[in-house]
Order: sequence, then C-alpha cells, then structure tokens
Amino acid sequence: MAMLEAVLNPSGERYYFFSASWSKTEEIASMRNGSGDEFDIVFSPAGSYVRGFDHESPMSPYGNDGPWPGVIDSVPEVFRGCVEEPAFTDDGMPMVTACLWRETGDDQWRAGEIDFPEGHADPDGSGWLFQLLIDPTPEAFQRFAEDYYETEVDIDVVRHVYAGRPLSHGVVSALNAGVSLPEVADVAAQIGYPVMDGPTA
Repeated sequence: MAMLEAVLNPSGERYYFFSASWSKTEEIASMRNGSGDEFDIVFSPAGSYVRGFDHESPMSPYGNDGPWPGVIDSVPEVFRGCVEEPAFTDDGMPMVTACLWRETGDDQWRAGEIDFPEGHADPDGSGWLFQLLIDPTPEAFQRFAEDYYETEVDIDVVRHVYAGRPLSHGVVSALNAGVSLPEVADVAAQIGYPVMDGPTA
C-alpha cells in the first residue's frame, strides 16, 4: 500500500507509509489520514505491536484522562517501549484507542480485557482504521485509491505490487503517467521494495 501510494502521489500527502529500518531491529507500517487518525504496526524480534488512534472515538484518552481502561494495561513488557514511544504519545500520554500484539512464537493475536462503551458500532475505531488490513486485497486498495485520489487505478498494477514483484518503468507509468521510476526509487529503498535494474526496466 505504501509503495502504490508513493507512485500515485510522490510529492503529496499519503495515507500509508512503511520503513524497513525504523530502528536497527524494527520495521514499521503506519497510517496517517491528515485528520488526526492514525495507526502504527511495529515489527520486531519480539513480535508485532499494533496501536490505533481514532480521534473521534469515545475511548479517546483526551476525553478520559488517559487511555481507556484495559486498552494497554496488559501489554507485555517486551512491548512497553512501544506503548511509551514518543512518536505514539502526546506529552507522555499514549495516543491509543485500539491496541493488540503478538509475541514471536505466539499462536494468536492478543488484546486487553475491555468494557467497551455502549451505543457505538465501532467504539475504538479499529473497524475502519484497519479496514485495508482486514481486507488485504488489490480490489480493496483500488477502491480506496480511486476514491481518495479521484483517478482510475489499474488493478493489474495493484495486483503486481501486492504480489511483491519488482517495480519497473512500465509498472510505474501504468499507475501514474506523470511519474518516473527514479522519482520513487528512494522511497522504494526506504520501504525495502524491489526495483528492477536496467535501462529497459
């Protein structure tokens, strides 16, 4: 998703980002919608940690003197650094309405025991924040991108990138005729996405 968006909008605001070298031992996938909603997924030797923040959620820490009870209380010690990560906090307060984790070797994802507020279909925002993760299909991304960027998006190119096949000049131009492969090569390197070598790539 991050690579496709980098081609669709190389110099503008984007939803999805990925860094293969967030730290010496960690990778990160992020979403920022420009309206205060966001998520981050940290991949580390310890496992994976996910935090989401829906700024309009009734579980927002801003309206509850801190994180909603149960959301981060039982996060294992190996992920406490993620809970307290400055990039995920506001003046020390964790910006989180949804949180889950999975330690290396675990057989399932974990989350805290939470009494969710009543009267809300998606109280923590996880239903829509993680929508493209829950439906990880090229068609779902195509729908998102065509709505957000108000342009046609070639489904064959999306399928090519979702399959992890290398970027080429043809793939890039098919997705965005105004962008060349060298223009997105640095972002591809940051993401860790393969790029085809050679003048005919």
